[in-house]
Amino acid sequence: MDFAPSDRVADLLDRVRAFMEEHVDPVEAEAMRAFDDEVRPGVPYARIVVELRERARAEGLWNLFLPDDQYGPGLTNWEYGMLCELMGRSGVAPTVFNCAAPDTGNAEILAEHGTDEQKERWLQPLLDGEIRSCFSMTEPETSGSDPTQLAARAELDGDEWVVNGHKWFTSGYNGASIAIAMVVTDPEAPPHKRASMILVPIETEGFHGIRPVPVMGHDEGPGHWEVRYEDVRVPADSVLGERGAGFAIAQDRLGPGRIHHCMRAIGSAERAFELMCTRAHERTSFGGPLAEKQFVQDFIAKSRMEIDSARLMVLHAAWKMDTEGKRAARQEISMIKVIAAQMHQRVVDRAMQVHGALGMSDDTPLAAMWRQGRWLRIADGPDEVHKMVIAMRELNRFKPREPVEA
Repeated sequence: MDFAPSDRVADLLDRVRAFMEEHVDPVEAEAMRAFDDEVRPGVPYARIVVELRERARAEGLWNLFLPDDQYGPGLTNWEYGMLCELMGRSGVAPTVFNCAAPDTGNAEILAEHGTDEQKERWLQPLLDGEIRSCFSMTEPETSGSDPTQLAARAELDGDEWVVNGHKWFTSGYNGASIAIAMVVTDPEAPPHKRASMILVPIETEGFHGIRPVPVMGHDEGPGHWEVRYEDVRVPADSVLGERGAGFAIAQDRLGPGRIHHCMRAIGSAERAFELMCTRAHERTSFGGPLAEKQFVQDFIAKSRMEIDSARLMVLHAAWKMDTEGKRAARQEISMIKVIAAQMHQRVVDRAMQVHGALGMSDDTPLAAMWRQGRWLRIADGPDEVHKMVIAMRELNRFKPREPVEA
């Protein structure tokens, strides 16, 4: 495994870094506020973000996440991972480069499983930056960690699907044009063959946005919405991929998505680390700078080791996915999902502690980074489920085998 970037990736890293330093970082706080103030139904992006996106697209820094060179630059997952880490330093940068979730995951499964008509209607506008999308899976009445319990249903009535269900944490609903909803279409089938992915335009009659779910006091921007499907009718050809393949497509979506989330978390942690080190040199307390205090040095040493360890594990998981496939890399993907999310929380928490009261305020990005990162220990599978699966796979390797009869 050689994780040295190729000349092409090194050039992209330099260009993305320079673009962020010149155009994104100076207006980051303003852009984040604009997300909250301006995004609403029919308005996918704030004006200042639209301007940044147009500039990024003109410079060729666009749709870098797609490994399929038909739609993107054809980077491998581990190559894009390095770019994703860089974007993860900012709350607005992934959107500027059209590399933000949930659009990235939705675009990936549309590219892999969509029909030509679905790609023309939804994938191309997503890649062109004309629309946003949302992903509608989690339900308040069923356990999100066990999707076999999904209750939302779609029934075929002639040449239409009729969708009914109650979802929440439908990420990106506000301002989106299309939802990809995971609903039960075959209730009598085996548990992992019951659900399908169905494309539902936001303006469809009966599709209601109930409220943005407040997340640690924040409920603005594209948001995580509670929604209801009440006799929502969509054409029969609105199924994405095969009927009953919802779980398989969800896994196709989650493999690269977890790499993206983890690399962004590493980028965010790296930024928090830099802020912590700078603060340690600048702040004087009890007769000397914080950098001379042993407990601060312990924070910094632990953080450096944890960030670098997580990065190498994520790049290895991405490399294995590239070389052996998503299924072969399942164990590594589960492990990095736990490692990166927990590492991010520890590093940002230490940075907040070194900043003292300032770290709890919104005068630094640390509090928002902690809030945005905390959900990673829940989203795309909670830590506990991933650890259970990791343990089961390892135990199965050592499970006694029944003797083979002669």
